[in-house]
Amino acid sequence: MSAVLNQGAEEHPAAFCYQVNGSCPRTVHPLGIRLAIYLAGAVGMLITVLGNLFVVFAVSYFKVLHTPTNFLLLSLALADMFLGLLVLPLSTIRSVESCWFLGDFLCRLHTYLDTLFCLTSIFHLCFISIDRHCAICEPLIYPSKFTVRVAIRYILAGWGIPAAYTAFFLYTDVVENALSQWLEEMPCVGSCQLLFNKFWGWLNFPMFFFPCLIMISLYVKIFVVAIRQSQQINTLSKNLAGAAKRERKAAKTLGIAVGIYLLCWLPFTIDTLVDSLLNFVTPPLVFDIFIWFAYFNSACNPIIYVFSYRWFRKALKLCLSREIFSPRTPTIDLYQE
Repeated sequence: MSAVLNQGAEEHPAAFCYQVNGSCPRTVHPLGIRLAIYLAGAVGMLITVLGNLFVVFAVSYFKVLHTPTNFLLLSLALADMFLGLLVLPLSTIRSVESCWFLGDFLCRLHTYLDTLFCLTSIFHLCFISIDRHCAICEPLIYPSKFTVRVAIRYILAGWGIPAAYTAFFLYTDVVENALSQWLEEMPCVGSCQLLFNKFWGWLNFPMFFFPCLIMISLYVKIFVVAIRQSQQINTLSKNLAGAAKRERKAAKTLGIAVGIYLLCWLPFTIDTLVDSLLNFVTPPLVFDIFIWFAYFNSACNPIIYVFSYRWFRKALKLCLSREIFSPRTPTIDLYQE
């Protein structure tokens, strides 16, 4: 990428991020376009933060939602909310200005938080897939096998592993010293792309691919079992039938969430792998579009819940009404028809 960007800087010598050798070229947008991008970024941030904030509040506030699955959803919503709150504002500035003017410390911190929240999301989706697989395929032992304590362990792993992994690459020089031959193609000055090199391109793909492979495999098995259960539903009692139907509904909804995650992240992940093989030829604008397409996923889950979960819609109505101030509201059964 640096070769392409430096070539652009030579063709347009006035459009530099910094007046130094190796500086990134700067794309100066008209005022109207800049304002439109800032407005779109602000709307995206608002939807991402408020949507996921409501998920966090609903699961925390309503006692009937205090289940292992919902605690995983709460933690996933926290990751997406923090992405919208802490990462997207600076990413919007970088996209509009096409340069990073906020210094090395904020660049490294921004990259750390960006990678942390994105990896945390995929870990949580993988753990939720494991939870749904257990609930559908092993319904009799699920309550004792997947407890709140187990969910908390998954949550700690979902945050701890990405935090340690990202810190190792960004805040230590072990990788840089040991694999310097893989790190030759560094971005130009002013891009704040600390991790986009050949080594990271290859390492990033399996970090995305293997959890996704696990999720897809589990959901294929889930839906095979769900179809078989639906054929046997008439032999169950009314209560068991209702519980089985609710579990299948949850699995279907979360399967949609996983599918949208794959759709949003696949272009960026494939591009980072292919780009490292082709000496970083992706135009900066296209690369930026892929990044924002991936960011868009963080706003999707609350929207999916609105259209798929009756309890989510009931919770939303309660939170927007005066009933939210009633002392009885936290104990309302949101699953009751």
